[in-house]
Parts: sequence; C-alpha cells; structure tokens
Amino acid sequence: MNPFFIISPLEQFEVNSLLSFNAPIFGYFNFTLTNLALYSILIFILILSLHYMGNNDIKLLPSKWSIALESLFSSIHSIVREQIGTSNEIYLPFIYSLFCFILVANLVGNIPFSFAITSSAIVCLGLSFTIFIAVTILGLYTHKITFFSFFLPVGTPVYLVPMLVLIETISYLARAVSLGVRLFANIVAGHSLLKILSSFLYNLFSTSFIFFIVSLIPFTLFIMLVGLELIVSFIQAYVFCLLVSSYLKDVIELH
Repeated sequence: MNPFFIISPLEQFEVNSLLSFNAPIFGYFNFTLTNLALYSILIFILILSLHYMGNNDIKLLPSKWSIALESLFSSIHSIVREQIGTSNEIYLPFIYSLFCFILVANLVGNIPFSFAITSSAIVCLGLSFTIFIAVTILGLYTHKITFFSFFLPVGTPVYLVPMLVLIETISYLARAVSLGVRLFANIVAGHSLLKILSSFLYNLFSTSFIFFIVSLIPFTLFIMLVGLELIVSFIQAYVFCLLVSSYLKDVIELH
C-alpha cells in the first residue's frame, strides 16, 4: 500500500445508522438512530448542562461558567439591540439559543473522531429554510399586503419596476439557501483540509525518522490551522446570528 495514501476526507461527513429497531406489531414502524441524531441529542444535553452549571441562583459569588455565559449573553444582546432595535428584544432568546446551538455544534465537531452536525446539508439548509419561512410569515403578519413593498425600492422609475422586482425577489429567495450554505461550506472545507493534512502527516511520521524530523514544520502549520478552525467555529455562529438578526430587521422595518 502506498504510505502516502489518504482516505477520502468526505467519509467523516457520512450519516451512518448506529441503531435500528423494527416493530412488525406496529406495521412498518422503524426506528433508526444515526450519528447525526445522536450528536444532536448530545449537543442539546451539553447546552442545557452548561447553562445549569452557570446557574447563579443559590451562589453568593458567580462561578467562572456563570461569568462566561453572562458575557456571551451580553454579546448576543448587543447584536440584537444594534440590528433589530431595543423595541424588538423579544427575539433575543431565539437568537441566543441559535448561537449556542451552532457554536457548541461547531466546537464538538472539532473533537477528533467526532461528528460535526453543521457539516450536514440537511441541518444547515433545514435551519436556513425554517428561519426564512418564519421570517417571511412574520413580515406578512406584521405588514399584511404592505410587505410586498419590500421588493420595490421607493422612487423606482416605472420602466424599471419589472426588472427590479424580479431582482429583489430572487435576492430575497436566495437567503433561504445562502444562509445555510455559508455555514455548511465553511465547516466542510475546514474539516476536509484538516483531515487531508492529518492523514498526510500521520503517514510522514510513521515512514522514517528523517521524515519524522522534517514533518515537524508542517505539523506546526497543522496546529495553527486547528486553532484557526476553532476561531472559525465562533465566527460562523456569530455571522449566522448576525444575518438572521439583519433579516428580522428587514421584515420588521421593511428596509
């Protein structure tokens, strides 16, 4: 076998069945637990556990977890306040929950041999489509028929109306895809690069002592990329919530 053979980096993104249960007594009922479902449940439990640990109701002095969570909440609060406005802070719990879910999912996905649920197109596009539909319904509920003025800028010449309405409609509909694709593409690209480099470095380290010494230089680069991927985990969660807040502002104020 070629010592520099690299396993496909896309294998880590496969959704596999871990447990399957058939119950003929219930007809065609089938229960399947996949790695995607398992990690989704684990992330949900982890988020609840972190916030339970940060609960400061019975403590005189706040713990480190409590301070960290309060700082995180304050940061998300500032995003909502700046993007949507102080009069629309009702959406703060949703944005905060969304940020925590994406951030923890991204960080868990960076653990070796784990599964990154944000590298699944179903999860990312499911989030973006659900949010897009909810935001559109909110705009229609708030502004009724006036909501469609969002697709026609004020002061547009009559002869440009059909073209601009078409452009604005396509741009608006593209949000349903772009929001999820941005997150999905960044996570997949980063994890694929790390998988390729880690496989290549493993083969170099196990070849000979000379290759082991030479490989220390690219290994340093690999460590830096791991740190960069951790930063990307925070940035993608931040950008996702920032865009959702911006979309909410658009349908609330029709800008």
